[in-house]
Amino acid sequence: MTALTLTSPAKINLFLAVVGRRADGFHDLVSVVSPVAFGDTLTVESTASGDFTLECDDASLVVDERNLVLRAARAFREAAGWPGGGRFRLTKRIPQGAGLGGGSSNATTTLMALNTLAGRPLGMDALAVLAARLGSDCPLFLHSAPLILRGRGERIELLPETGVARLRNRRVWLFKPAFGIDTPWAFRRLAALAPGGYLVPAKAEERLAEWIARPDRPAEKLLFNTLESVSFEKYIALPVLVNQLREMFDLVVGMSGSGSTCFAFVPDSASANLGREIRDVVMDAWGPETFFVETSLASDPVSRIV
Repeated sequence: MTALTLTSPAKINLFLAVVGRRADGFHDLVSVVSPVAFGDTLTVESTASGDFTLECDDASLVVDERNLVLRAARAFREAAGWPGGGRFRLTKRIPQGAGLGGGSSNATTTLMALNTLAGRPLGMDALAVLAARLGSDCPLFLHSAPLILRGRGERIELLPETGVARLRNRRVWLFKPAFGIDTPWAFRRLAALAPGGYLVPAKAEERLAEWIARPDRPAEKLLFNTLESVSFEKYIALPVLVNQLREMFDLVVGMSGSGSTCFAFVPDSASANLGREIRDVVMDAWGPETFFVETSLASDPVSRIV
């Protein structure tokens, strides 16, 4: 095999409790996160030169050594002792500054692609270690089902089936305004509010455990995000629209990561026109450059090879 194309999915945080700041500057969290069917596409062709190059259809994206695709490629080569190189082509659909994990997904997809082309010299544990070095969100993209994350995101466990059953194949609307939100800023702002900005760890675990243990509690009852308090305070357009959607359509709306993407589950009883109505409201509120897509949660292990 000399070429490979893989999907590079976005993710959403269904539950995100930030529970404290660590000595290393990172934050501890308890989170339920799920990849979604929507995402980027990454193609790699192996070369004998030992060099890595990246092309992208989004001219605003840097394609030099700062890009996580190239950083991941070099990290893989060093860890695996692989002498090859590769030409990467990235078709970008996940917006930047969205809280959807686009860059992290691209990095982990790069590791998976090169590991396949190289004959799988690294196992899952080794790939997870590499991914964690690249970024806190990166390891979760080694999986294609809802996960529970702890620590700074590197401690991962599969969500029990009692929870997965309520998420499996659930459709969601994702919508993001033209502006993004800087994740480091959001965490710094939250730290400035400490200790009041954090959720007590025991309370976070209790809230999550209660939802998992009660099959009668729908997916909508899981939604929670500590970072909404700081992002909504600064970016007033977010809570204004969220409240409008709640009042007009009785939707439960969440925010992914530090934002600025918000999301809502598509009701099982939704009419064919409901999505268009909600899209119109979102576009009227946030303008014509608003990102809006309907997708579904990835709830089972699936192949990402295109």
